[in-house]
Amino acid sequence: MAELFDQIQEALKEIRKSTPSKPKVGIILGTGLGALAHEITDQTVIPYGKIPHFPLSTVESHAGELVFGKLGNTSVVAMKGRFHRYEGYTMQQVTFPVRVMKALGIDYLLVSNACGGMNRTYNPGDLMIIEDHVNLMGDNPLIGINDDRLGPRWPDMCEPYSKELMALTEKIAWEKRIPVRKGVYVAVTGPNLETRAEYRWLSTFADVVGMSTVPEVVVGVHAGLKVLGISVITDKCVADTLEPADIKKIIQHAQEAEPKLTVLMKEVAIALEKK
Repeated sequence: MAELFDQIQEALKEIRKSTPSKPKVGIILGTGLGALAHEITDQTVIPYGKIPHFPLSTVESHAGELVFGKLGNTSVVAMKGRFHRYEGYTMQQVTFPVRVMKALGIDYLLVSNACGGMNRTYNPGDLMIIEDHVNLMGDNPLIGINDDRLGPRWPDMCEPYSKELMALTEKIAWEKRIPVRKGVYVAVTGPNLETRAEYRWLSTFADVVGMSTVPEVVVGVHAGLKVLGISVITDKCVADTLEPADIKKIIQHAQEAEPKLTVLMKEVAIALEKK
């Protein structure tokens, strides 16, 4: 963990060569959900490849850039593309950008993802506010010697997703006439999609399933950040009616839902300037 702290400082030092920005809000944009970055004004863009110890995204729809700027009057930093355990990275590498964003000064972390909807009432294109999660990835980014400079040995997960941010998001969704659901996200390692039996089992305790988000949220909580998670349901994953997945359709559904997600994330970020 001491080595991790030093790596964070090296990344921070390199970023400071490009921008003095001290963002209040960090944003992670998932598969097919990068349009919010276009709403950011006064941009400074840093490719991941220029930041020491940053992994490089191997997923086709992830751009691989850190974008600094403003949403309204709120200073933000957005990740255009995240990292996944299935790419071969360690959990510490997957969550390294969250550590760096914390070091940059963020207080809030807004996370989005594309996921499969196991709740029978959910449809592709729906948005779901994550109110809790289950970690079935078989790993945890906090394993190892704890560095108290980064967070406590045993972070409490009774409220991984901020109730305050959930209430704010629901209020904005109501004002903007954007339907939202609330539910539980379960994270698996991937990269294969689940079997019928797995969907049937997972659906007994979760509404959606995905391959990201949970490691970043765990580290966000460890770092003392207030977290908001929003999932975009991109396909129906109901065991009894399961059909072969079409990745092009999954990305298409994510892009069709993107304008709604962009409005929510942007308005939440703008509202947080007053906090």
